[in-house]
Amino acid sequence: MFIYFDDEQNVDKWTSETMYAAAKACAAEEELEDEKLTISVSFVDGEEIRTLNREYRGVDSVTDVLSFPQFAEDEDLEDWDEISLGDVVLCKDRAREQAEEFGHSYERELIYLFVHSCFHLLGYDHEEEEDKKVMREKEEKVMSVLGLGR
Repeated sequence: MFIYFDDEQNVDKWTSETMYAAAKACAAEEELEDEKLTISVSFVDGEEIRTLNREYRGVDSVTDVLSFPQFAEDEDLEDWDEISLGDVVLCKDRAREQAEEFGHSYERELIYLFVHSCFHLLGYDHEEEEDKKVMREKEEKVMSVLGLGR
């Protein structure tokens, strides 16, 4: 597993290590070899994620995280030698707001959003209620593995 951080100097050790552990746990959940995987992570402010959300999703509002998968949902990843799952764009401003809203730490919220995005990169979505349930179960399982469950 390799994670490319857009601004590595500004990512603290705990966040970096926990994101690596989270990505590995997501891969394990999907029975993928984590050593084959790469993910790109960017941290942005509210205005930048609003611009990206408007440009790529047609939604003119601030969101917490955006996921940009690098493969089609129906591709069989097991046969690939190296897999760039895609890009995760996290909004630090929104993560802070949500952490306060939900009554947990900013760090927990940031990791949850990363896990959520990893599952989007792996082809999951939450448009339909049944899909949402499956995705949430996977997220909660990974968060528990990390010791960050509810």
